Amino acid sequence: MKATGIVRRIDDLGRVVIPKEIRRTMRIREGDPLEIYTNTDGEVIFKKYSPINELSDGALQAAEVIAKLGGAPAVIFDTDHVVAVSGVSKKEYSQRRLSQALEDMMEERRSYEFRSGSEEFCPVEGINARALAVSPIISGGDVSGAVAFLAGRDGQRVTDDQAMLCKAAAMFLGKQIEQ
Repeated sequence: MKATGIVRRIDDLGRVVIPKEIRRTMRIREGDPLEIYTNTDGEVIFKKYSPINELSDGALQAAEVIAKLGGAPAVIFDTDHVVAVSGVSKKEYSQRRLSQALEDMMEERRSYEFRSGSEEFCPVEGINARALAVSPIISGGDVSGAVAFLAGRDGQRVTDDQAMLCKAAAMFLGKQIEQ
């Protein structure tokens, strides 16, 4: 574990402040859920909670089904990372951060479809694959992640079926999280 040199005291209500530098690095924002647990060495661990990770097998199955039906690579994200992929190298995409453009889109609860005249963007940080369609996963009124189709070739536009599959998968995963 990396030592930061920052020491914080617990107040009389049991609260501790997570330093701004750590919150920024880990992309922890006000209202984000944190999972708190201990390990066998007696350490207390704070981990950003991701309900999509709880559904990792279901997310992988959803990605495989929509990639097959949509005829394009599919990626499922939580609010920070790639959780599941189909139609592209799992090793290349595994645990990659989402791009700032996708993060902004999710925060605004916007869907995206690449049509004529649309501005292009790449949803995965460090990978030059542009999005065809993106839909946020919303559960209990909160954005939990996103579902995206990626372009397989230059100039490829989203089809109506791909746009609908993307939205349907996002809605399905949102309902699964709520249960």
